[in-house]
Amino acid sequence: MNATTAGATAPDQGRIVLLTTSHRVAPGLLSWPAWQALRTADRVLCADGAHPQLPYLREAGIRVEEAAMAAEELVDACAGGRTAVVVATGEGEPALTDSLARLAGSGRVRMPDLELLPASYDLPGARLLDLVQVMDRIRLECPWSSQRTHKGLAKYAIEEAYELVEAIEDGDRDELREELGDVLLQVVFHARIAEEDPDAPFSVDDVAATIVDKLVHRHPHVFGDERADTPEEVRQHWLRTKAAEKQRTSVTEGVPLGQPGLALAAKLHSRVRTAGLDVPLPAGEGIGYDLLALAARAESEGTDPEAALRAAARAYRDAIRAVEG
Repeated sequence: MNATTAGATAPDQGRIVLLTTSHRVAPGLLSWPAWQALRTADRVLCADGAHPQLPYLREAGIRVEEAAMAAEELVDACAGGRTAVVVATGEGEPALTDSLARLAGSGRVRMPDLELLPASYDLPGARLLDLVQVMDRIRLECPWSSQRTHKGLAKYAIEEAYELVEAIEDGDRDELREELGDVLLQVVFHARIAEEDPDAPFSVDDVAATIVDKLVHRHPHVFGDERADTPEEVRQHWLRTKAAEKQRTSVTEGVPLGQPGLALAAKLHSRVRTAGLDVPLPAGEGIGYDLLALAARAESEGTDPEAALRAAARAYRDAIRAVEG
């Protein structure tokens, strides 16, 4: 924000710098322009005596006044070409900025230059830190959340995953965003519970580190010297590294038997086909064996049988509603 044109500005009226910082960045890690403004300022003010930046500013030799000036006082403090830096609180000092804007708009006062100077910026993914902090507080203070266990939450993970799939199939972007958040909540909630395990605790950072290591290892064509120019070559890289990691004695290891039946049948057939095994489908009578054959056929043709059945079921639901009027 630069308000030099908002009111009558005189060269000797100085400068007001509103210095903003992100609580998601470690205190003291400020931009070079921020440090320059702080070191050359005639006065540095902060209304919050517990502001996390204050100890680091004072350690760097910056004299900070714990004071909250009114807009007119601040303007007067800059008279004669002086510079005042205001270290903003978490809310960004809206009352002060509103008052300065009104003062500038009145035309009664010769205004100093007004500058908004971000001293630290959020990196991509920074809001995840907020989620971890909120989850930590909820776990400690909420009577319901503080009693949850991994087993007690398991059903919600399944429900949220299905709701995410439904949002994807509906093509609803707002719903997709919300459901992705609900799935992310399950991950952070379970990780927070895991911190309390007396024998084998781990945190959300451990969870993130594990998946980062896995992704890097399974993408040697991105992070290493191997090359993959087609999706199929990428898939082969993935399968080779996964096989080396798991060292399984059976292709069926790692296939969750609790998943829906069509998905289970398709996954087993995929493992057999990928491994090049000659395993005929079991012969039998009844709808179960018919569905198994259909799931295997769908998987061979590159079709997700669960998604195909859901699409057909949704069409059936629409037909029902049409008849119902």
